Amino acid sequence: MLEHLKSGATPRTCSTLDAIYSVCQEQVSRGYSDFGFSTLARLGAGRGVPKAQSIRNATGAPYRALIESFAAAYPAKKKERRSSKADAWIDELPTARHKLLVNMLVAELAEAQRLIKEIVPPNLELYVDGRKAAKASFRLGEVERRALEYLLSEDFMKKWNFKKGDRGDVLDEGGTRVFKPGTIAALEKALKHL
Repeated sequence: MLEHLKSGATPRTCSTLDAIYSVCQEQVSRGYSDFGFSTLARLGAGRGVPKAQSIRNATGAPYRALIESFAAAYPAKKKERRSSKADAWIDELPTARHKLLVNMLVAELAEAQRLIKEIVPPNLELYVDGRKAAKASFRLGEVERRALEYLLSEDFMKKWNFKKGDRGDVLDEGGTRVFKPGTIAALEKALKHL
């Protein structure tokens, strides 16, 4: 193929074909079957091999023909599937159809397990907030949290002779409203979400 391509080519094209041929031969001697344009351009940089885009251009037709002849002569070997001892039972199934279906299910299970590991680990809380403020600025500190918890506690209510009203408000012993309606619910939500 090399001699055929060089027969009607310019001296510059011949030297480029020789450079591509030598890089492809090196790939074969290493036992690799990667004859991608980018790979060959990278390996042959500084030795006369053109860049990958030049090989892809219309003027790179003879280069592509040479590379494709190597790719056809030395096809990529398919990787053998490594079966683990855990999956060895699949090979004992009676029909090829059953083996195929079970292998598909095993692959789906492996993918699902991989996705589960990517999702939030257990006991990790994520807070999503659209505000642009820093997360720490709207989260309650320990002292602030204890202060709100104390306002909801029975100790606070007894100390000041307060009682909880029907509408989430707080009343004193004379029935006068100390905290407005919804205060208890607002404090509970703040403790839960901040």
